[in-house]
Amino acid sequence: MIIRNADFLVSNPDPSKCPAPDKPEYAFIGRSNVGKSSLINMLLGRRNLAKTSSTPGKTRLINHFIVNNDWYLVDLPGYGYAKISKKEREKWEGMIRTYLTRRESLVNTFILIDSRIEPKKSDIDFIDWFGEAQLPFALIFTKTDKLTSNAMASNIAAFKAKLSETWDELPTMFLSSAENGLGRDSILDFIEENNTAYQEILEQGN
Repeated sequence: MIIRNADFLVSNPDPSKCPAPDKPEYAFIGRSNVGKSSLINMLLGRRNLAKTSSTPGKTRLINHFIVNNDWYLVDLPGYGYAKISKKEREKWEGMIRTYLTRRESLVNTFILIDSRIEPKKSDIDFIDWFGEAQLPFALIFTKTDKLTSNAMASNIAAFKAKLSETWDELPTMFLSSAENGLGRDSILDFIEENNTAYQEILEQGN
């Protein structure tokens, strides 16, 4: 897929106020400080389209970007560590889960995993929730440039082993690096394939 244009559209605290669900939509989410904004900027070929920060928990709204005028990329608040109150965290979680379960145009959610660290319970629990809710998703391992190939392979193998304890079939997985562009083509190709399938389903329904 060639990215011809990509623009920020709108931020919302309420899933019901998101743009009309008239285009295929892809959400990106991960634990705080997983490198989500950097990955989004890399995918879209824009340096500062998604705002990056050294402060975990900066993204607090549902952020829609319009890409090539025909699909939405959605930047969701992270889960896990953030310097916020329990009440506000529960509000975030409710907003995110409402969006994920009720957004009819949501084709796939990319769950970002930091390739540098061992499997975290928060990641596994979140992935298991997707399975229980029967929501489509894929995993993206981020920051692969920050460790050796052997260390990365070991960490990812450990993650797969942990998932295999509860999953009969592992989800689609991508390796990525916002620094060197690893994974960009394969992730965008995956989105393009799903866009084509989405359009075919719409045409069959008309």
